[in-house]
Amino acid sequence: MSRNDVEDLIRELAPQVLGVLVRRHGQFDACEDAVQEALLDASTQWRAGPPENPRGWLLTVATRRLTDAWRSDSARRRREQAFALDPEAPAPDGPPAEDDSLTLLFLCCHPELSVPSQLALTLRAVGGLSTAQIASAFLVPEATMAQRISRAKARIKATGSAFGPPPARERDERLRVVLHVLYLIFNEGYTASSGEQLQRVELAAEAIRLARLVHRLAPADSETGALLALMLLTHARRAARTGPGGALIPLNEQDRTRWDQAAITEGLTLLRHTLSTGALGPYLVQAAIAGTHAEAARPEDTDWPQILVLYGILERIAPNPVVTLNRAIALAMVNGAKAGLDLLDELADDDRLRASHRLDAVRAHLLELDDQPGAAAEAYHRAARRTASQPEQRYLLAKAAKLG
Repeated sequence: MSRNDVEDLIRELAPQVLGVLVRRHGQFDACEDAVQEALLDASTQWRAGPPENPRGWLLTVATRRLTDAWRSDSARRRREQAFALDPEAPAPDGPPAEDDSLTLLFLCCHPELSVPSQLALTLRAVGGLSTAQIASAFLVPEATMAQRISRAKARIKATGSAFGPPPARERDERLRVVLHVLYLIFNEGYTASSGEQLQRVELAAEAIRLARLVHRLAPADSETGALLALMLLTHARRAARTGPGGALIPLNEQDRTRWDQAAITEGLTLLRHTLSTGALGPYLVQAAIAGTHAEAARPEDTDWPQILVLYGILERIAPNPVVTLNRAIALAMVNGAKAGLDLLDELADDDRLRASHRLDAVRAHLLELDDQPGAAAEAYHRAARRTASQPEQRYLLAKAAKLG
């Protein structure tokens, strides 16, 4: 078994082990710390391969770590008598172990937590990533991320949330939160918001792994399948998105032979199944847009009228300025750059885009298409000043320089 296979196994088992501990002993924060220590032990001791019963090994080590943490507490003796240390003993009262991962996701995406806390706690408790790995992914100091995770666990404890699925009346809403968190994790991995790298492939891959997990546990939910399809179809472009030195390559200039055809086939199959069986939701429409791009062997083969229709639907069911930006691009490709620019004018006073570089970047692109090089160069410069992503900044400045 390769090193990557071992790491994948550890991450797959992490939420299962944590779920057993929390159901047995409560105290999510203490149990999560114990599991993290067991995962660190496994990462060093399984280098030659995992033990015969890796889940049992992790349960045993994590339980011992939990016991050690409680040893100085006089009440620990009463707790110790209340549970068995046999890692294969059936868990009392609760869903079977295979359901624990989704329950953990619901807990980590608790509505009382801020979005950054939801992201961090999900990656640590369910993704099995260390605090250092999460801090590196989001380009913050490890101490800062440790404080964020600690506060998130303290907040969950303060809410008094029991370990178990949310009430039936809250389940759909909480699942939407889980999907949104995974969507945000994927987006940060696919296009990093800051730093030297355009994409953080490991973060995007972890979002896909977790989306697969949720889809397996909630297969009847159409948006769960749609989100996984969207991730697969989008991530399939990763190898073609950068050139030498990490330079950004836009979609219409990418070498499409470098797209991951296996991921595209899987994504399209999942998309077609979901379209035939599920209700139309935001992730399903976005997946359909990604699928339309994936089916075009050449940029000129892209079905832009279909994409424009899909963005119109998306804008009706999930309106936000980023959707309108993308619809402006599709509108320009169908009806000409002037039509796209007119639509952008409607976003000029939208406060949600005021600090973003995206409006200026799209405006620059459409101005260039409309044969207005001077205005386009100015817009490219404005966009470059507003982005914290160095590959995006270099690309935008190069576009401005080319226009003179």
